Amino acid sequence: MTTDPLSDALAVADARSVFSGGFEAGGDWAIRLRGRDRLKVNAVLRGSCLLVRDSGGEPLQLTEGDVVVSDGGQPYTLCSGPGIEPTDSDDVVMDPVTRMARLGRGEDVDVACVSGHIDLSRDRGDLLRRALPELVHVRADSPEAGVLRWLIGQLAAEMTKRRAGVEFVSAHLAQLMFVQVLRVCLTEADGLPPGWLRALADERLAPALRLMHGDPAHPWQLEELARAAAMSRTTFAVRFKEAAGVPPLTYLLNWRMSLAARALRQDTTPVAALGRSVGYTSESAFSNAFKRAVGVAPRRYRAEATEGRQRTGPGRPRLQ
Repeated sequence: MTTDPLSDALAVADARSVFSGGFEAGGDWAIRLRGRDRLKVNAVLRGSCLLVRDSGGEPLQLTEGDVVVSDGGQPYTLCSGPGIEPTDSDDVVMDPVTRMARLGRGEDVDVACVSGHIDLSRDRGDLLRRALPELVHVRADSPEAGVLRWLIGQLAAEMTKRRAGVEFVSAHLAQLMFVQVLRVCLTEADGLPPGWLRALADERLAPALRLMHGDPAHPWQLEELARAAAMSRTTFAVRFKEAAGVPPLTYLLNWRMSLAARALRQDTTPVAALGRSVGYTSESAFSNAFKRAVGVAPRRYRAEATEGRQRTGPGRPRLQ
């Protein structure tokens, strides 16, 4: 049984793209977007601007059709030029209907951008976050950018026309934009840190990954996985660890715990049955493994997840 590890990871991480709004700007302007430990997306609808990272480095020139995804670890500033004191995104007032803000004092609109973020699960969001570099920049003229340009155009049209269902459509377009960015990353794996995404980009390792994802309860052995990858045990183990950052069987354990955590958050499957679904023959063995990996026992994890959902309420829209 095989599956699609990219789709699996998006589902297990509860990845959900949320379109939060955008801005138009003219003249001198700058806006600082804070790192909130979640993935952030910005797309340039028209015009151009600079991206300046708080962590340093050369400013990044963004042009029409470009998309950037940040891991959320560090704030950055979008601006018309260097040396301009930025406005904090929390202080930007968006139009409640269009979800767009106006920046700068220039009469003309020199640039328009849309922003969003990727909501990830409470504990296993690192599955995605750690697989990506600090900043992904997909240029409008890159070979893989055609679909992104179309999605950006559709998102801009939704924002302009404000037809019925605009919120639903915008959220799904943002989701598709994020998936396309990940696909671009798969074609440029040399720039990825060690993690599941880099391992998936390795065509020699991908068959073993699909086996583990397709049947996580199976007691996979190193020999079986190496055979699927058409390598010796040693070559496979070394290559897998270099790409994924962990040995193959550690990756399998982490994947099982990710699946279990998602099930505990989302349904009421008995803990014993859940343990069997990820390869454990007894509830105690599963509970001990889960507690070592996550830090709390499965039942406590489920209770805390339920309490967290009950406490969570809507916040005011703001640029992300």
